[in-house]
Parts: sequence; structure tokens; C-alpha cells
Amino acid sequence: MAATPNSSTISLKLLVDTKRQKVLFAEAGKDFVDFLFNLLSLSVGTVIRLLSKDGMVGSFGKLYESVENLNDTYMQPNLNKDVLLKPTVPVAGSNILKLSNTESSARKAIYMCPSGSYHKYVSDDPKAKCPSCNHNLSTPTTYVAPLNTSVETSGAGGVGFVKGVVTYMIMDDLEVKPMSTISSISLLNRFNVKDVCSLEEKVVYLGMQEGVKLLKASLQSKSVLTNVFIGKKAAA
Repeated sequence: MAATPNSSTISLKLLVDTKRQKVLFAEAGKDFVDFLFNLLSLSVGTVIRLLSKDGMVGSFGKLYESVENLNDTYMQPNLNKDVLLKPTVPVAGSNILKLSNTESSARKAIYMCPSGSYHKYVSDDPKAKCPSCNHNLSTPTTYVAPLNTSVETSGAGGVGFVKGVVTYMIMDDLEVKPMSTISSISLLNRFNVKDVCSLEEKVVYLGMQEGVKLLKASLQSKSVLTNVFIGKKAAA
């Protein structure tokens, strides 16, 4: 089921060649471009978790499954497997893929020496030993996350990666550039569009389902927008 307009979706306008059933380009604002750029910051572990192990091309799915199944006995002490399986995810702009850092923050339980301020050692493992007294660092303490990260803020207090005063053109293969009338006309010539009546504007919405599809298509295809929003592979 296609996403519908609401506070958790992003809208974009497609220019579709209805004869070839192909997206020529999309016109979108800052939110969609921030979403695309944010994909570059995802770890392999996060991508595998989003696409599911069985949905991965190649052998990374099996590698991920191996870490899942490996007994903690074989892991280094003080190491939580979630560092690999559910790594901290930087999020910029609209959180379409639900990749907030709440998962990572919840794991950041910190423990200190029972002696309190006398021995200023902390660990994320309550079984770790205090170097001064050899007691377990078992007393819970509170981790305070920074107010902002370099991903969340840019420039003079801006949010995300790109500025919001510009409309952007996104090609079917996810090439991104500022929108202009001249570039639009040039693209029509480039795609050899002779009958403008065959062109259709289509407004679509990017939600969680479309975001995951787009991520997967971007790893497998150069016709990403066509595959995700038109639902078929573009004709050559």
C-alpha cells in the first residue's frame, strides 16, 4: 500500500514518461534530499537489519547472522554485540526509516565503582573491575547524550545536510542537483522526448515502506525512482 500524506511522510513530484513507464526526474525539497544523503551514513549492519538478512545480495546476511548466533563467551569482554548488530545511527531531517538513536541510547547503561567519587572509573559492563580496588563497576550511573551532533546541525543552526530554500532535482539514478528550468529542458532533449503529451506529473509520498524499498533499489538498480514509485523496471 502506497504511503499517504501525513506528518511522517515526505512528498515529491515525479515527471513520468508514460509511454516508457519511466521516471525522468523528481522535484523535491530538503527533506527528501536529506533522507537520500543520510543513506550514505548508514552502517552495513543497519542496512542488513533494514533489508533483512535474506534480502541482502551477497554474503553479508550470513555474516550478520553469524554475529547474532555467536555465543557471548567468544566475544571480547566489555563488548556488546549490538555495536555490530544495531550500531548508533546518525539521523538528519525526517526520520523515514525510524532510525532514531533511541535504540543506541537505551544500550548506553554506564556503571561506576561503588566507592563513588573516590575511584573515577566507569564502564558499560557491570562485571568490569575497578583498577584501584578490584571491585566490580556495578553501580549504575546516567549517560547524558550531547544536545546536538554534527549530522543534526549544519551551518548557522540549520538542520540536516542541505539548505531548505532550494528545490532539488533528483534523477532516476539518485543523482541530485539544484532545480532549474534550463536543466529541465535539457533533460527532455537528453531523454529524446518528442511528445510532451506523454509526460505526466505525479505526486508521491515516501514513508517507511518506500524508504526501505528505495534503499534496496539503490544497491541494485540505476532506475531507483521508477522501481519504487512506478512499480516496474524502466524500459531501456
